[in-house]
Amino acid sequence: MHDILINWAPQETRVALIENGAVQELHIERTLERGLVGNVYLGKVARVLPGMQSAFIDIGLERAAFLHVADLHTSGYNGRSDTTPPVPIEKQVFEGQTLTVQVVKDPIGTKGARLSTQVSIAGRMLVFLPQDNHIGISQKIGSAETREQLRSRMQALVAVGDEASREGLKEGTGGFILRTNAEEATDAELADDIAYLRKTWSRIRQRATSQPPGSLLHQDLSLAERVLRDLATEQTQAIRIDSKLQFDQLAAFGAAYTPTSIAKLVHYKGERPIFDLFGIEEEIARALARRVDLKSGGYLIVDQTEALTTVDVNTGGFVGARNFDDTIFKTNLEAALAIARQLRLRNLGGIIIVDFIDMVREDHQQAVLAEFRKQLGKDRTKTTVSGFTQLGLVEMTRKRTRESLAHQLCQPCPTCDGRGQVKTARSVCYDILREILREARQFDPKEFRVLASAAVVEMLLDEESSHLADLSAFIGKPISLSAEAAMNPEQYDIVLL
Repeated sequence: MHDILINWAPQETRVALIENGAVQELHIERTLERGLVGNVYLGKVARVLPGMQSAFIDIGLERAAFLHVADLHTSGYNGRSDTTPPVPIEKQVFEGQTLTVQVVKDPIGTKGARLSTQVSIAGRMLVFLPQDNHIGISQKIGSAETREQLRSRMQALVAVGDEASREGLKEGTGGFILRTNAEEATDAELADDIAYLRKTWSRIRQRATSQPPGSLLHQDLSLAERVLRDLATEQTQAIRIDSKLQFDQLAAFGAAYTPTSIAKLVHYKGERPIFDLFGIEEEIARALARRVDLKSGGYLIVDQTEALTTVDVNTGGFVGARNFDDTIFKTNLEAALAIARQLRLRNLGGIIIVDFIDMVREDHQQAVLAEFRKQLGKDRTKTTVSGFTQLGLVEMTRKRTRESLAHQLCQPCPTCDGRGQVKTARSVCYDILREILREARQFDPKEFRVLASAAVVEMLLDEESSHLADLSAFIGKPISLSAEAAMNPEQYDIVLL
């Protein structure tokens, strides 16, 4: 069982999933960083450009959006055979026409958003294609046999929905694509998603007939709403939110789309900030750190790079077991649990390499691997784990669903430019001495003045003073020093006076 805490502010929403008193997942959404992708608008054709086979569409934004002929649902580009000529855009749309369009690419720089008339609406396990009728299955789902079983189940569930629509109970028709996380879904879960998506599309169509051109017809759910749609399950005990306004909005949303979640909604009225209840602020700080301490005294080192993430396990100060092999085994078992949690907490995706401490015994290796797979089984994001390689490493992948916590909250250090280290003061001193010698061969100033950080200037005046004096005598010019507080450890400037 778990609880979900929602900390809401106008600029940012933060969500923490708590299980056994510990934070298992963190989700953050910032108001100003929400993109437009997925939004559905009622657009008006402002201009058709036959030469570019595209059109500019006014959707109420600062700049007109861009619609290419290939993104028209009725276009000859969609599903046509190679022998069929494409239908030109000027024969499909005209100036002043209103179109229901969806943003597929955010505006960048001076370019407007890119649009499509092929609307798709994402649900928890399904993607709804209201203008199509086929059922697609993600190729990443299991075997061909599994995909066919899912297709048969979906066809039966969709048929039930269509029957209901004929009775006037709900919006019918439309195609679906099953996402990878639908592989283990029950019929009830799939049916709930179908109902939610059809209800959403019905609402979009109703707005399209009543709103003026340039109106926003549908926006992808906010993080707080996605809690009810995606995170809340039968295992959720309570969903606590610290904003009365958002509590009321969530209750209304839940009543319309996720009725089973309403009873779990709680308005938190405590004086202490809601994230202080479980030390979540401290947990966020730890989730951004490179080192993760284990209760036994061991620790993990987590390094996130462009290509992959590495996790190194160390015994540290743990000496509690009877012998060395047991110490290593127990540290690795504890690390397996901690690593699985850190992957969820930091939302690390892509290729992940885990370097457990080397184990001599085969049964210890298998026990650690089994525990690691068991803990990863709690992850709602798809993971795959290989066994130990010849080098004793465990290779795994975790599907990327959103930016990692570090990428959301941090940026590369401007001093080291993301290298994670800077030159020593001595290295910078020697760079400066070489640069002065180089410039002395080209220029003939009265004096060289060095501007650098306090640590570098101090070293030039102390440990490197003899080298500085030798250089000054060699070039026959005085060298003065000036400490600049604003300069980082690697920065320096040489001024010719």
